Amino acid sequence: MNDQVASWVAQARWFGGKGRDWTLTALRRVGELPDPPPGLRVVIELAEVTYADGDTELYQLPLALYSEPQDRLGHALLGEWDDADHGHAWVYDALHDREAMALWLRAFDAAANATRGLLHFHRVPGHDLDLEAHSTLFSGEQSNSSVAFGDDALMKVFRKVTPGVNPDIAIHHVLTEAGSTHVAALYGWLDLVDEDTDTTIQLAMLQQFLRTASDGWDLALASVRNLFAEADLHAEEVGGDFAGEAARLGVALAEVHADLAAHFPREQRDAAALDRLASAMEGRLDAAIAVVPALTAYEEDLRRTFARLRELDGVEVQQVHGDLHLGQTLRTVKGWKIVDFEGEPAKPLAVRLEPDSVWRDVAGMIRSFDYAPRVTALTGAGADSSETEQRAYRAAEWSARNRQAFLESYTEQRGTGLDEAASALLDAYLADKVVYEAVYEARNRPGWISIPLAALGDTP
Repeated sequence: MNDQVASWVAQARWFGGKGRDWTLTALRRVGELPDPPPGLRVVIELAEVTYADGDTELYQLPLALYSEPQDRLGHALLGEWDDADHGHAWVYDALHDREAMALWLRAFDAAANATRGLLHFHRVPGHDLDLEAHSTLFSGEQSNSSVAFGDDALMKVFRKVTPGVNPDIAIHHVLTEAGSTHVAALYGWLDLVDEDTDTTIQLAMLQQFLRTASDGWDLALASVRNLFAEADLHAEEVGGDFAGEAARLGVALAEVHADLAAHFPREQRDAAALDRLASAMEGRLDAAIAVVPALTAYEEDLRRTFARLRELDGVEVQQVHGDLHLGQTLRTVKGWKIVDFEGEPAKPLAVRLEPDSVWRDVAGMIRSFDYAPRVTALTGAGADSSETEQRAYRAAEWSARNRQAFLESYTEQRGTGLDEAASALLDAYLADKVVYEAVYEARNRPGWISIPLAALGDTP
């Protein structure tokens, strides 16, 4: 059985250990959903993965155990084995199975704060679930799995799990109760509560499904393509000009930051903390230069930018998004929504919950406004060098226009200008982000390395 489970985990999109030596060292059943139809049992297993260097990770496996094979689920088959609790079973990834997902939905609806053994289903009042809605598993997501229930609700199942509070749930809960119009409303969530070890692991969240929403990254790319198709027009003259949307997105982010500041703890970072932040950025630059030697040409300016943080004292930090870019935004008929408040997946959960500067989020979005046109220019240009140069020029024009629209509307909505301290923080976060991008592109998409390197010419 363990070999079959390990083989399934190894090929899953959400498994983060690809390329590393690992073994499946434990498989623990932590819950079973109530009231299944005859011939089906739906269970949740936690798979412990241990790497050759001693690191361990936990992955959530919702499984559907059938007493007979299900041809319709052949693509989701983990294997066939004798289950200790339910006898001989054909075992499938439950998220592909509408019968299994109907049990999940009913468990959320059964009662507020219902307990099923170690499983604790929470419901946020204010929305009646459509229990007749069919489930559809999204195919594009990588680090987690998302299942839509008709047009009514969306369930995100966290695959790699860690004991503690998941910021995606915590932030959505607070913003939903605060009446924020810039997030999908939270309907409920699922905890694994183990009183023996005094730990809670958050397994899933159920929220409003924004079915008709458009992805912010896709909208930006469409705007750039519009611009490139109109060779004689400037960005502000093209019908697909994005600056108005960029400005509205700045307002949305400022309002979300204000709600987060009102409902989560705020702290002051003193000079010593800012010195540590500068040192951390300098350390990342040192490591990056070893991977991307071209960064050496910009090293002096980058170090000067990071060093400016040591001139600051008393900087306020708060709960932020932590991994913001255009791909974390959705445009609906009622305005912009910001999604996925988990923070950077590579960071430990405890780090993702720590307060940070709002300028980290602003920097992430500004870099996204730079990426969209430059990616389009790189992937769409022909062999003609004059066309390549023209696209590069127009990409820079689009980027500058939308960065400015976003930043001006953000600061105006906040009611504070970009003073010396804010400028130093924003510049440092931008530079740190570009250094990260250079390493990422060098390792994963070498053809895109010119995008972050081009940005360094503008780094103070």
